[in-house]
Amino acid sequence: MNRRLTDGLKAGGRLSFSGIVNILIAVIIFSLIVIFHELGHFLLAKRNGIAVTEFSLGMGPRLISTVKGGTRYSLKLFPIGGSCMMVGEDDDDNSAGSFNNASVWARISVVAAGPIFNFIMAFVCAMIITSVVGYDPASVTAVQEGSAAEAAGLREGDVITEFNGKHISIGRDLSLYQTLHGYQDKAIDMKVKRDGKIIDISFTADSVEKKMLGFTYSSEGPAQIMEIYIDSPMMKAGLQAGDVITGIAGTKISDGQELQTYMEEHPLTGEEITLTVERNGKEREVTAKPQMRTVVSSGFAYNLYREKTGFLGVLKYSAVEVRYWISSTVQSLGLLIKGTFSVNDLSGPVGIVDAIGDSVQEAKSEGSVILGMQMLYWVILLSANLGVMNLLPIPALDGGRLVFLIIEAIRGKEVNRNVEGMIHFAGFVLLMLLMVFVLFNDIKRI
Repeated sequence: MNRRLTDGLKAGGRLSFSGIVNILIAVIIFSLIVIFHELGHFLLAKRNGIAVTEFSLGMGPRLISTVKGGTRYSLKLFPIGGSCMMVGEDDDDNSAGSFNNASVWARISVVAAGPIFNFIMAFVCAMIITSVVGYDPASVTAVQEGSAAEAAGLREGDVITEFNGKHISIGRDLSLYQTLHGYQDKAIDMKVKRDGKIIDISFTADSVEKKMLGFTYSSEGPAQIMEIYIDSPMMKAGLQAGDVITGIAGTKISDGQELQTYMEEHPLTGEEITLTVERNGKEREVTAKPQMRTVVSSGFAYNLYREKTGFLGVLKYSAVEVRYWISSTVQSLGLLIKGTFSVNDLSGPVGIVDAIGDSVQEAKSEGSVILGMQMLYWVILLSANLGVMNLLPIPALDGGRLVFLIIEAIRGKEVNRNVEGMIHFAGFVLLMLLMVFVLFNDIKRI
């Protein structure tokens, strides 16, 4: 069963113990990421002689504070995030030791340090995960007999290093490519490593016309939705990853094997089909009409499981892990800009807490080590995400401030502070409106 934060709600709207634990874990993860971000600003400010009036953990009224070296260090009431307050950061103070009095390159380093520290945090967490459970080599685990891939010379055990011009380091690189791009044409050009040699393999992928609903599901245990294809009938009908199929066309389904058997015995036609799914502890129906699509098959399967590696491998694949999440965020933003995704697909705090709660519940049954790895996994994902988002050239974000500082460095003259202030304020208002919209969407999905 797919458990979510909302499953923690008892009768009367009260949170259960598990719901509270999920929220606390999410708050801790968010706080660690934000604090490390602010620590980057703090350390570089100190390094460049900029006076920091306060460095705080949490928000709200101070519980404990002490002053050392001209900086007040505070622990505040609400354990959410933190802050680094510098003299002259948000006003016209040009006194010695103020942010405005520092050189433009010093200010650039201070502003950029926050996102960079998020990437450093992600790398450290990735090192822990890679040391304990290893990495996922992009090795071919099976080649379909009689497929174009087999005819082209692909063999089980080959390690994929390049796919249609995309460098591949881990199995998830290929998975991300296929999820975001699919097979836009049927031509596949690969490079694989076999017995220490790089081999070029090219072939035209096999294809077949068939009716599709557009999702994949777990074949072991409950028939849980693993992936929904972009613009598929079921995606448009409201099916979500994590939903558990409990019935199809009036027939009860207890697990993935039963669903597979049903689908084999009842091939899809052009008629509408209704799925009964369980979401947040409640059953609902989702109806869609299958579409005729050309299904392209690569003709091979590849590894997504982790295996141990040595010290140098840990360093290498920890960097690869961070690069993967940075790339995932950047490519997803690109698809959002192109219109492939819409703002309705974005998740805010409620959605993220919901997803973290899911992973906590699933990891609990695997033991404390797996639970710890799962939490570190979220730290990597969100740290890389926050780092990328903060570097975007959007007013009010670190990236927006960097744009003005770079302009100043090129011109040798700062941008009018009033103009810059108004632009940042407008950006802040727009970001808050977006946050409210995303939060509303989160709540609407519950």
